[in-house]
Amino acid sequence: METADLSHHISRRFNEDLERVRSKVLGMGGFVEQQLRKAITALVEGDSSLGEAVALDDHQVNNMEIAIDEECSRILATRAPAAGDLRLIVAIIKTITDLERIGDEGEKIGYIASRLATMERPADKYREIKHLGRVVSEMVHDALDAFARLDVDSALRVARQDRVVDEEYEAIQRQSITFMMEDPRTIRRALDVMWVVRALERIGDHAKNISEYVIYMVHGKDIRHTSLDDVERELREGQRAAGAAAAPSA
Repeated sequence: METADLSHHISRRFNEDLERVRSKVLGMGGFVEQQLRKAITALVEGDSSLGEAVALDDHQVNNMEIAIDEECSRILATRAPAAGDLRLIVAIIKTITDLERIGDEGEKIGYIASRLATMERPADKYREIKHLGRVVSEMVHDALDAFARLDVDSALRVARQDRVVDEEYEAIQRQSITFMMEDPRTIRRALDVMWVVRALERIGDHAKNISEYVIYMVHGKDIRHTSLDDVERELREGQRAAGAAAAPSA
């Protein structure tokens, strides 16, 4: 099975172009990670100014997306990449779209955090949101790490985590509805909590998308509408076939 190899190109400058754009993606990813952590901290600690700062900094994410997209367009126009290199560029364009959307969700959490900071904090200090936020933040980090190392196994682990996020999201939504029914005074805050966990669930979806692009880069396989069990089985079969083909004949 063909795999991506970024280390050898006829043109050294082409290789530098690819490495530069990959580094920019990881820089954008690092900034988005930081924004997400700050947004969750602002909510949990009731820090209105930090929440506002996160929301106001979202334009930096947008600018990074535009700059990387323009760089990819230039490479496509001037280098005419093929095979693994073309997959890399396509995956980068998709990845920065998901990173930009993670930034949008972080902006939303920042705004809500600044509003919730003016209300009385619940006794549990948003414990469930803190936990879900940690899980989602780790998904984003691990997806970017898999992107950096072209690590398919790590990418698959990230994709599997999305189910955990969905389950926690649904549990917090049910809990919030129960609170609103029992005490109408909690409706405003409960609705904001529901918007936050919805944003976190979407961020988990985007992290899963990025992990799927890693598999596409390495194996040229689009797994968006394939079950993860089937993907893992096909990849194992492909690895065994490649190993058998490489083995010396008796």
